[in-house]
Order: sequence, then C-alpha cells, then structure tokens
Amino acid sequence: MNMKTISPTRKRQSAGSALMLTLIMSAVALGILASVMAWSSASAKLTRRSIEFNRSIAAAEAATEKVLGPMTHDFLTGGEITVSNNLTTYRQSTLPASSDSSYWGSWSFTDGTTSNRTYVNLLQWQQYTVLGSVYAGLSGYVTSFAVVSHANDTGSSQNVGAGVYQELQLTSIPIFQFAMYTSGNMEISCGQAFSIGGRVHSNQILYVEPDSSLTFQSGVEAVVSILFQRDPLDTRGAPGGTVTYTHPELKSSPVAALTLPIGTNNTPTAIREIIEPPPAGEDPASPLGKLRYYNNSDILLVVSNAGIYASSRYLTTNLPSTELSNFVSTASSFSEAREVISSGTPKTALPVDINIGNFKTWSQTNRNLRLVGGGTNTIASSIYVVDNRTFTSSQLGVVRVLNGAQLPNSGLTVATGRPLYVQGNYNTTNLPASLVGDAITVLSGSWSDANSALAVGSRNASSTTVNAAFLTGSVTTTSGHYSGGMDNFPRFLETWGSANVFTYNGSMINMFPSLYATNYWNNNGNIYGPPARNWSYNVNFDNPFLLPPLTPRLCKAIRARWSTAAPGTNGPTTYY
Repeated sequence: MNMKTISPTRKRQSAGSALMLTLIMSAVALGILASVMAWSSASAKLTRRSIEFNRSIAAAEAATEKVLGPMTHDFLTGGEITVSNNLTTYRQSTLPASSDSSYWGSWSFTDGTTSNRTYVNLLQWQQYTVLGSVYAGLSGYVTSFAVVSHANDTGSSQNVGAGVYQELQLTSIPIFQFAMYTSGNMEISCGQAFSIGGRVHSNQILYVEPDSSLTFQSGVEAVVSILFQRDPLDTRGAPGGTVTYTHPELKSSPVAALTLPIGTNNTPTAIREIIEPPPAGEDPASPLGKLRYYNNSDILLVVSNAGIYASSRYLTTNLPSTELSNFVSTASSFSEAREVISSGTPKTALPVDINIGNFKTWSQTNRNLRLVGGGTNTIASSIYVVDNRTFTSSQLGVVRVLNGAQLPNSGLTVATGRPLYVQGNYNTTNLPASLVGDAITVLSGSWSDANSALAVGSRNASSTTVNAAFLTGSVTTTSGHYSGGMDNFPRFLETWGSANVFTYNGSMINMFPSLYATNYWNNNGNIYGPPARNWSYNVNFDNPFLLPPLTPRLCKAIRARWSTAAPGTNGPTTYY
C-alpha cells in the first residue's frame, strides 16, 4: 500500500508565510490606527481652536457692543457733540468685566495694541450723504466711528484670540426733508382730492382715512403701523374714500423712530420746549439748550407791557427802539373765531406784527445787523419772538408776519412759542424759509382785521401762496373731536371758496400739542370755508444749502459694517 507523505519543510514554509502575512496585516492595521488617532487628535485640536476662536469673536463683539450701546444712546439724546466729548470714556470704561458676569473673569481685551482699552476712532464728521436701505430717498449728515476690540480667554490652553471691527454711522436727517412728519400719531382725512408729493413719517400710528381720493407719491412709513381707519376716538364713521400708494414698495411699518436729540425725555410735550425760552439757569450747551430757537436765532425780539426791545447774539448792545419801529408793531388786534372763551365768544388776538418787507429793507442797510456772523456781511436770517405781555382770559397773544412776499436774500426763519399767523403771499421767490410756533394760521392777502368779527361769509379770502416749512403744534383727537389731521394742519379764518386757492410749497412738521391755541378743529361753517389746496413738498430742501435757517435734525444710529480684525490691527478684514 502506497502512502503520500508531506515534507516537513513544506509545512514550515506554509506556516511561515501565514505568520508573515499576519504580521504585515497587523502592521498595516496599526499604521491605519495610528493615522486615525493622529487625524482624530489633530481634528479635535482644530475643533477646539475653532471653538475658542468663535468664543473670542463673540467676546470681542460683546466688547464693541458695550461701546456701541452708550454711543447710540448719547447720540440720540445729545447729538454728535455728546458722543465726541465721551470718546475717552468709551475707550477706557466700557469693557465686559466680572462685575457684569463671572464669565468675564478670565478674559483680556485690547484695542489692538493697548490692554484694557477699546479702539474708538472718528472716520468722518458730518458728511452730507445720500442714505440707503429704509432711508432711501433721504440724505443726512453722517458722522462715522470705527469701534474695534480684540479678546483672548487667558484661562484657555488654546490661547486663541480674535478681533472684531464695527462701524457706526450717526446720521442726522434735516426734518424738513419730509413732506409730513409727526412726533406722535398722524391722521390724514381729506375731504377733497389730495396728493402728497414728498416723504411721510409718523413716529407712532398713521391713520389713513380719506373721504375723497388720497395719493401718496413717495415713501410712507410709521413706527407702529399704517391703518386704513380713523383714530378710535374719532366718531365720524368709517372713511369713504380711496388711497393710492404710487410706490407701494416704499410703504413701511414698523420702522425705527426718528427723534430730536433733546435728552432722555423725547415725548411730544418735551419736544415743545425747543420753541420756548429757556428756564433760568439752563445751560445753553445742554442737549435741549442747543436746540432752542431762543438760543440760536440771530435776532431776539422781546415784547412786554413796558415796550419792545431787540438784541442780536453777535452784538453787545440792544438795537435802538427807534429802529425797531420800522418793522415791529403791537398796535393791531383782531377777532380769532376758532379760539373762543367758555361763552363761545371769540378771543381777541393781540399780535406782535413783523413787517417782513420793511425788515428786509432795514436789515440790508443797517450796519448793526451787518455784524451778524462775526463781522461779515451776512444779513440776519432768523428772528425769535418772546411775548411777555399780560393777557386776560379773553385775549390771545400771537405773532404775525405780513408783507413777506420778499424775504432777506439769505432766507428767513421766524420762531416763537406763541401762535403764529402769516398774512398774504409769503416768500414768492422761494428762498429758504420756515415758520415755527405754537400753531400756524394762514390769512389770505384779502384779510382785514376790521372784518374779523363779522360772520364767516363776510371774511372772504383771495388766492394766496406760502413757500415755507411749518414746524408747529396741533390739538390732538379726543372723544368726539377730530384733530383736523394733516389735511387741516394750517389753520384758516376766512371763506375761501373753490375759486380761491391756497398754494403751499414746503414741509409740514407736527411736533407737539399746542399750548395757547387749544380749541379743537371745527369746520361747521362759522370759522372758515376751506380753500382749494395746491400743496407740494419743496424739493429745494433736498439740497443742504437750501434748507431753512436753524433746521432741526432727526437722529438715527445706523450699523454700517461688521468684520473681523487681524491681530494687532484696527481695520476690517473680511466683511460679513
């Protein structure tokens, strides 16, 4: 019997090959494992560094936000000057700290080079710029600041710092760039076809309530909402007209409020102080003091029971009373049909009359006023009137401008805390002009003081043109009493009729509740018959050189840029 035998040598060779293959596979597996472990370690390290970098970005951004918050607050309450005066404080005293949260105990901050500081630097000062975004169509004076912080968590083993660059634009928008603006609610309830050519802004609710056809030709915005209805206190019934938004893409609500930098209290009642004389002891450099017409006007005209005097903030002596008689008088009176006493009897208006034509002639030839502007040939372009006379309950102290078809060549602003009346054509050459007062009443060129106490049918108006911005007050809607809205914002005391047109070219700014002219709007036929309205926004106000003298500016802080900042630098890198 034959048997096969296997050579011991072949067995040993097979076993050796298997062992070698096992060793090779093991080595490869160990290599892969080592690579995986190395990759995993590197990946974990990169992940930790990425996390630390993002934490540092967030911390640096928090540091910049601690500066941007106070800067925005200071700008909205006090303007650019307040921000400029506080730069040292922003740089040194606004870092995140353990007093805010224990989280910040291990963090260090630099401005790029110096520890415990934030970089805050002026980029440009009040450059007049066309605005974008929701403010497209407006222009404003833009002051820009760069704010940069670098942050590093000293308690972290990664030692990964990061920096953030932010740019803040402090924007001041001339208030007369709006065809209509209200600091509170706005109501528009037109009884005849009405077209509004410029931008409209309500700082609260806009009630669109036409009884005829109403057309908005430009942007329309409200801080709270835009509603097609009447104010809930207005009991006249639902609006029966139609409204057209020529540019519906420019209809916006809610939007950010636009306010004056008068301090922390910015209510309509507080805003009214800009037309009042300052109280004793008020610093004229305070936020409110800087906006008072009293402090900024070229000519201060003061009327009392003892007489009239006038001064200029550029002169050391009062203007001679004999010269004032050329253009100022208190000899007139007229019956004010809207402002009545409890019995229904009209009050007697006692005006401080300013003859603008005579003022123009006198101011252009009188050397005293040619010193206005620090010894230059600039003619006075603003008058503020204080009326300190004593009145009975049946009398109303007012200011009236007349013979104003031709203004001084530099334009003119007339302001007072009293009701203001403009009689006859005003500023027919369309120079920069504004009228500022408690309420504004338009008297036509046919107005007669002697006829003022007659029935409304005997007070007949003639077509009249006024080219001036109005900044004034109103009587708000109360239960059963409509305010009159922006369509009745200028007041009237005559019968106009459809053949007589009131042509208006300007900007209507409703800033506060009236204090003296407080009787509610009433169109029952005893006070006035409304004019045909030919109203338009004055596009000259889009040009900063053609704005009325002493035009107030509304404030808005805009975040312009956000970027990382390279170590040790104060500029932006990548934009996000």
